[in-house]
Amino acid sequence: MKKTSMLMATISVVAALGTATSSPLYAQDFGPVPQAEVDAAKAALGQRLFYDPRLSGDAAISCSTCHNPEKGFADGLPLAKAYPGSDGFRNAPTLINAALKAAWFHDGRLGTNLNDVTRESITETYTMNMDMRLMQERIKQDPIYVEMFEAAGYGEPSNGSVRKAIPEFLKTLTSRGAPFDSGSMSDAANRGFELFTGKAGCADCHSGPRFTDDDVHNTGAPENPDIWSDPKRHLTFVSFANFMGINNYMNLRRDPGAAIRTNLMDGSDIGKFMTPTLRELTYTAPYMHNGMMATLEDVVAFYNVGGGDDPNMDERIRPLDLNEQEQADLVAFLEALSGDPLTGDEFVWPEKINVNYAPFDNWLDARN
Repeated sequence: MKKTSMLMATISVVAALGTATSSPLYAQDFGPVPQAEVDAAKAALGQRLFYDPRLSGDAAISCSTCHNPEKGFADGLPLAKAYPGSDGFRNAPTLINAALKAAWFHDGRLGTNLNDVTRESITETYTMNMDMRLMQERIKQDPIYVEMFEAAGYGEPSNGSVRKAIPEFLKTLTSRGAPFDSGSMSDAANRGFELFTGKAGCADCHSGPRFTDDDVHNTGAPENPDIWSDPKRHLTFVSFANFMGINNYMNLRRDPGAAIRTNLMDGSDIGKFMTPTLRELTYTAPYMHNGMMATLEDVVAFYNVGGGDDPNMDERIRPLDLNEQEQADLVAFLEALSGDPLTGDEFVWPEKINVNYAPFDNWLDARN
C-alpha cells in the first residue's frame, strides 16, 4: 500500500472511532498493521520448518512448541518452556507482527534482522540446542525439503536458507480483523481509546500500528520468584547470564533486562524491557516479560496505581487515578486490538511431518 493511501486509511480508522478531533496528537500514529510482501514458495518452506522438531538438537521441540498459533503464537505460560532438561526464565512473546519489529527478545539484544534471531533461537543451548551443520544434514535427507528448497530458489538445503525461509514465513503473521481497525469498537472500547491517548497516557510508549515504540523502559514490574526457586529455570538464567557476561550472576536475583545492551556503570538500565505490542492480547495472556500478570485487568490495575517499586522506573509511570468504569473501558479497548486468530492452513502446517527415515539398502553408495 502506498504511503498516501495508508495515511488516508489511518485517518479514516481514527475518524470512524470518533477520536480524531479529541486526540489529534495521535491521529496519524494508529491504523491497521501493514501487510508485507511475501514470496509464497519461501514462506511455505519456512512454515514447514517452523513446525518441524528436527530443527532442535534431540528432535523433541519445534519453533511452534513455544509459539503456538492457538495462543497467538505465544504459549500461554507465565515462563516459557526450554530445551528438555531446562526451563525458561522469560515469557514467550507473540510472533505476530514480529517481522516489523526494530529489535527482538524482551531485552532487545538483537536489533539486526530476523535471520539472526532465527539463528540464535535454533542454536542456543537452552532454546533448541541445534548445531546448524547437523540440522542441514537432517533436512537434506527429507525429499520433501529437497523439492521445497529447490522451488523456493534456494537450491540444495542449507542452514543459511533455513535462516531466510523462517523469517519469510513470519512475515505472513500479521494482525488483521481487529475491531479497532474496522471501526467496529464498542462504546466502552471507544471510551477506552480516549483514555489510552489522553488521561492514561498509554500512547506515550504504545504508539504506531503495532502499539509499541520499539524501545526499552522500566515499569517496575515485579520479579517472578520461580526463576530463582526452580533449579531448572535458574540453571537457564545462569547459562544466559554467563554467556552475556553479566557480573555476579550467581548472586543476582533480578532479571537485568536491557542492561546487557547498554551496560551503564550506574546500573540505571537494569530492569528495562522492550515495550510489548498490544496487538492480539486476548490470545497471549499472561502478561509482562515474566508472566507475572494473569489478566488485562491486572495490568491496568498495576499501572493505575503507578506501576511497581523500582529506583530505575521510567518517569512517565505515574498513578492514573482511573475509576472502576474507566479501568473497564481501557480493558475493553485493549481487547479490541485483537483480530482474527491465525490458525488456518496458511499459518499452521496442515500435515504431520514424518520424522522417521526409511533406511537405504545401499547407503554406502547413496549420495548425501
